[in-house]
Amino acid sequence: MSLFDLQLPKTVSKALNLPANNPRRQQINVLKKLLRQARFTQFGQTYRFDEILLSKHPGKKFQELVPTYNYNKIYNEWWHKTLEGVPDVCWPGKIKFYALSSGTSESSSKYIPVTNDLLKGNKVVMLKQLFSLRHYQDVPFSSLGRGWLTLGGSTDLQKEAAGYYAGDLSGITAKKAPFWFQPFYKPGRKIAKERDWNKKLEEIVDKAPLWDIGFVVGVPAWIQMCMEMIVERYKLKHIHEMWPNLAFFVHGGVSFEPYKKGFEKLLGKPLTYIETYLASEGFIAYQDRQHPQGMRLNTNEHIFLEFVPFDDKNFTSDGDMVDDPEALMIHEVEEGKDYALLISTSAGTWRYLIGDTVRFVNKERCEIIITGRTKHFLSLVGEHLSVDNMNKAIQLACENFNISVPEFTVAGVPFDNFFAHQWYVACDDPINRDELCACIDDHLKVLNDDYAVERKSALKEVRLEVLSEQTFMEFMTWKGKVGGQHKFPRVLKGKMLEDWQLFLSKK
Repeated sequence: MSLFDLQLPKTVSKALNLPANNPRRQQINVLKKLLRQARFTQFGQTYRFDEILLSKHPGKKFQELVPTYNYNKIYNEWWHKTLEGVPDVCWPGKIKFYALSSGTSESSSKYIPVTNDLLKGNKVVMLKQLFSLRHYQDVPFSSLGRGWLTLGGSTDLQKEAAGYYAGDLSGITAKKAPFWFQPFYKPGRKIAKERDWNKKLEEIVDKAPLWDIGFVVGVPAWIQMCMEMIVERYKLKHIHEMWPNLAFFVHGGVSFEPYKKGFEKLLGKPLTYIETYLASEGFIAYQDRQHPQGMRLNTNEHIFLEFVPFDDKNFTSDGDMVDDPEALMIHEVEEGKDYALLISTSAGTWRYLIGDTVRFVNKERCEIIITGRTKHFLSLVGEHLSVDNMNKAIQLACENFNISVPEFTVAGVPFDNFFAHQWYVACDDPINRDELCACIDDHLKVLNDDYAVERKSALKEVRLEVLSEQTFMEFMTWKGKVGGQHKFPRVLKGKMLEDWQLFLSKK
């Protein structure tokens, strides 16, 4: 049976047949829907949602009356009340679920509210993406009715004294998955509840011969590790000897390019790669066609989007947003520029800085790529080096030397009276460190004009250390960041850099 044969609810079918695309109108309708639902909450009363709804220009009025928030600000002013069981704070009713998110650098967990309205919107967007596969060419649709192996957080959520549940969004989503999806879902309810990540992987490897997998879903590093364990355990040449119908890899969270070369060594035939942008705060964008430039923003469901130009006017040198930034709506953006995302959602997240930076590559189709994090960039002396620059330089260097670099990170360090970039790359292939360093440096000079200028000025040195992939994984384990939603930070700063240097000194 194919998933396309399932009888879908009328509301979902209607959502999948969208009117002619008008992102501006769609986004205003989404904003009005959110404002109407939350008008009687404490937040809605404080910031005069009724007045915004009566305005001729609700988008501009919303920006005028409602301040922007980062996590600490919205938590301290509003969300802490919901954790104490207070209803109708930022969204109607009590919040029963929280996604625990620490990003890739912060040590303490953030409690991101998750409502049934948010999960419902996420499911509709997921179905839109699934049904977009009908437009792909040469795709083995028989694989859609096979198993979906999802490597995510535990569905055994922790129950707190105030009565709410907390855990990974992937765990919450799997726990509340619709009944019709259960026959396809692997590793199944029992293994999905396992909290010990290493034990979960071992159980998946044990069960692997019993499954017919068509989809794998998860962060590239952990999916690759799982497949490597299966190939090694059963003495396979590649994963398709175990799962001949494996045809799709749904990934997100980090750029896939650094992993692609090593990943494809585990395959017997090509996969169709499908990129998603599913954050703890909501399903923001997805790949809806074959060989796209980027992912299509979700403009017509449950998220209102704003775009803050990622520049010195709106952000400090540490990546903190100023109090009253310039915020653009979707019809005001330009292609080729980097923006930080503000989102308002059906979980009481209002004008919230999610921390990611994006760039429009096709404005007409609302297609974006993720270029990095507001905190994860290097600009010690004005070099403005983004994660996107780093990913591309690593990809080009891997092609030059025919090597695989599945993980890397960069730190800015003092050098004499100036500065240097210190790279740490994971590579298990033979490579000359100095040649690899020079190659990455040369590519970055071509990719980034500011970097090229500063390499002749205050950015005096670029250093590189080659480590094993296992070293990166061991550090994540040491930090307690093992699991399906944890990614190694591409830029190390502050406490995380200190911990990394301490870890390497001990090794």
